[in-house]
Amino acid sequence: MNGEDITAVDVVVVGVGTMGSMALWQLSQVPGLRVLGIEQFGPAHTYGSFSGESRLYRAAAKEGRIYIPALLESRRLWQELEAESGRRLLLPVGALSIGPEGHEDLASTLAAIREYDLPHRVLDAAELAATYPQFAVRPGDIGILDELGGGLRPELAVMSATERAVARGAEVRYHTEVLGLAEDGDGVTVSTSTGTIRARRVVVTAGSWTTRVLPELRSLIHVEAYALTWFMPRHLELFTPERFPVFMRDLDGVHAFGAPSLDGYSIKMCPHLMWPPLDHPSQVPATISPEQLAWAGEWAQRMIPDLVPDPVRWSVHHDSVSPDHVPVIDRVGAGHIVVATGMSGNGFKFAPVYGRVVAELATQGASALQHPMFTLAGHLDRAGVAA
Repeated sequence: MNGEDITAVDVVVVGVGTMGSMALWQLSQVPGLRVLGIEQFGPAHTYGSFSGESRLYRAAAKEGRIYIPALLESRRLWQELEAESGRRLLLPVGALSIGPEGHEDLASTLAAIREYDLPHRVLDAAELAATYPQFAVRPGDIGILDELGGGLRPELAVMSATERAVARGAEVRYHTEVLGLAEDGDGVTVSTSTGTIRARRVVVTAGSWTTRVLPELRSLIHVEAYALTWFMPRHLELFTPERFPVFMRDLDGVHAFGAPSLDGYSIKMCPHLMWPPLDHPSQVPATISPEQLAWAGEWAQRMIPDLVPDPVRWSVHHDSVSPDHVPVIDRVGAGHIVVATGMSGNGFKFAPVYGRVVAELATQGASALQHPMFTLAGHLDRAGVAA
């Protein structure tokens, strides 16, 4: 290639955010494996789907019982990363789901709990109001406390996984853009803004930028923007991690989620603000309209009356989304490239175990933790497209 120096490694990880940092951490544990992570931004940056101070961890998945084994293994891996890094990453405050008895999400949560005998509490309206007076509770509401649930610290987690990988010998190149992937019979040539890399395998964990390097996935992946909002409570002492869990609340067709105060003055409370599907993260809106903020404030106060209805801070984020919100985790092309994308706003709690799946796909060609629904063939079959 015209005398250009080419770096040769075993595995390149494209994108060192949520899934990439965890894949890097898992790959670094394979003896003798030369692993290189490439990130277009800096460490634990603000442009990824992980940013925003906290994420919910739930062992009892309302999305379906197929996810429970992965969630339980993920919890174990979160604790392993905590032990390795010396940082508290999973706050064991519980995860509370509130809504009218019989609500579809609550029913699926209870079904998962019962099938896997997960530790939990079910509270009727009176018990819910007495135990968690922060919430406005209606007659007929119930609460389900997932006692294994809690809050994750995403920026710390991404940084911790990356640091542990580097400590084991992995390399990370920040502020480097991947321009293209060229697969052949022996591996993949990775063209970047700072040079060319030759790899036996490539793991693409590029989130909303996935289709820039894998355009063949455009029919399966789009980008969605979502908002995070924080509100100030009048009685902060009621909203500390010692007294307030992470939560999901369904009220009159509006879904919201949130977390206790981690900054000492506000709580995350996010009524579900969304925008139409997008093609690229460059199309993500830079602002939230006054009307949207007023709507979010109205619903935040209806659900938690102690909140001042004007948000004290807010931010707009984005994620890669699949048509049925099931992740895409599989080998693509001739098998030298592995992709993990389409997390659909539901991936962070799974990150360590999905990182293990892609690491095993890259090094062993298969993973016992890869559910058939996650494969490209599974997605195409559900879409009615021949593989």
